[in-house]
Amino acid sequence: MASIGSGEINLNKKKMALMGVSSLILVAMVVAVTVGVSNKAAIGNKGATTQQIQTSTKAITQICQPTDYKEACVSSISGAADKNTTEPKQLIQVAFKVAIDKVKQAFSESIVLKEAAKDPRTKEALENCGELMNYSIDDLESSLKQLGTFELSKVDDLIDDLRTWLSASMTYQETCADGFEGTKGEASKKMKAVLKGAYELTSNVLAIMTEISSVLTSFNLPFFHRRLLSFNDPMTQDFPMWVSGERRVLLQASFNSIKPNVTVAKDGSGQFKTINEAVASIPKKKNETYVIYIKEGVYEEYVEIEKSMWNVVMIGDGPTKTIVTGSKNYADGTPTFKTATVAVVGEGFMAKDMGFRNTAGPHKHQAVALRVQSDRSIFYKCQMDGYQDTLYAHAHRQFYQSCTISGTVDFIFGNSAVVFQNCKMVVRRPMDGQKNIVTAQGRKDRHEPTAIILQNCTITGEAAYFPVRAKLPSYLGRPWKAYSRTFILQSQIDEVIHPDGWLPWNGDFALNTCFYAEFDNRGKGASMERRVKWRGIKTITEAHAQRFTAQNFIQGDKWIKLSGVPYTPGLLPVGSLAH
Repeated sequence: MASIGSGEINLNKKKMALMGVSSLILVAMVVAVTVGVSNKAAIGNKGATTQQIQTSTKAITQICQPTDYKEACVSSISGAADKNTTEPKQLIQVAFKVAIDKVKQAFSESIVLKEAAKDPRTKEALENCGELMNYSIDDLESSLKQLGTFELSKVDDLIDDLRTWLSASMTYQETCADGFEGTKGEASKKMKAVLKGAYELTSNVLAIMTEISSVLTSFNLPFFHRRLLSFNDPMTQDFPMWVSGERRVLLQASFNSIKPNVTVAKDGSGQFKTINEAVASIPKKKNETYVIYIKEGVYEEYVEIEKSMWNVVMIGDGPTKTIVTGSKNYADGTPTFKTATVAVVGEGFMAKDMGFRNTAGPHKHQAVALRVQSDRSIFYKCQMDGYQDTLYAHAHRQFYQSCTISGTVDFIFGNSAVVFQNCKMVVRRPMDGQKNIVTAQGRKDRHEPTAIILQNCTITGEAAYFPVRAKLPSYLGRPWKAYSRTFILQSQIDEVIHPDGWLPWNGDFALNTCFYAEFDNRGKGASMERRVKWRGIKTITEAHAQRFTAQNFIQGDKWIKLSGVPYTPGLLPVGSLAH
């Protein structure tokens, strides 16, 4: 294992110092140009003097200090802010607004290019971009709205939400760009050029919010760390402010005691015979929980819980009894994003005893059974079956308890902040010549609060796979994007996993920047002796591992704990599960 030594730390410090000096020089050049242009303009733009403009420019430089795209940060805020503005909250709000404007430009571009596109795949990619840009704008605008309701010194009360939403906004932009793989024509180049600017500005806002305490310190302003839910305040101790009165009743109740709003039954014994009929009855943008009970049966439908459908609960008769199935796939011309049998977008979604399948088969390549974008979504005793790309844990915070996920290539993938507890990951027999990979995490920006985390799970194989495991090896994961993060904690790893543990994506891409860690695992496949020696393979302590548990990483006490679903907030006693 590659642990970080003092020599490497010193080298990194030197590199970071040089990078920091270079960044400051670049920013100084931008500031000089900005001030020069401002001085040549009419003195007193909106009543601003030369001194005020210089003071404002200095404030903008301070705001942009934590960002990776400093030149874009300084120039975009300077061009949009009042020239005498030095108030940090106003400048941060301007940073949000210029990012939103850039994403809206990308949305408009996707519509224009779609009309001109002749290649079918390009046209579909652009159509998906339109949808994804809407999601991206919505998360940015939600963040800006929430920011406006708080004093900046107390914004730590909602910093986890802001970082989650900003990361999701970036993920949607990246998904749009990914959709042009294999397309023809100039549309891809034009769209990616617009997306580059939008991504950089959104990344800058995320960096500012991630380092908000240091930003405020640079302005000599106070910053109050948020109170924990255990703080002695009866209003915060029981439920966070997003939980409505009716939702509290549901969250305190067991699944068995919930009365459904509607029932779906293929035999006609419910209000509806199809799931989509029931979904059409869901009220839009309501805080009240809407429960759909789906009786035993195989439902051949493509279902989407739209962005405007909040707090939907689906309950089946069992993961192998109530099954939603489809077979859309990339090989037959459907973009990966649209292959999902079931797609969940609306926030606060919960499912229990449901099965989700994509039966396209390994030869059809990407074929998603379940795509999840729902923030604070919970899946309990569910099963997702497919081959390549079975579960698309796309964005936001997600929790899976006692679920089974089966597949072959990258069968759990995406850029959400997701924790799996007590779940079973089942490797299936792939096509000849293929390798199986359990996870492919898609974190592209180093500030994103995202990762795939498996805790007390079992990684095993189906019966048909065991005889061919030496010829068709399986791996824990591979880095889909530059800052890919995956943690395998306190889990059973069977001998289906190759001793190398992890597989490169393409050459040496992301091998130094990913973050892959295994901690307190057990089983024949858990030995660390022959693991790959990339720089991105880390040895972590118990304290570090605790940071990536459900309580700390996805703020589980605020929403999972209240759901009635079994939930382990932190690590189990270290070594307690070893055989």
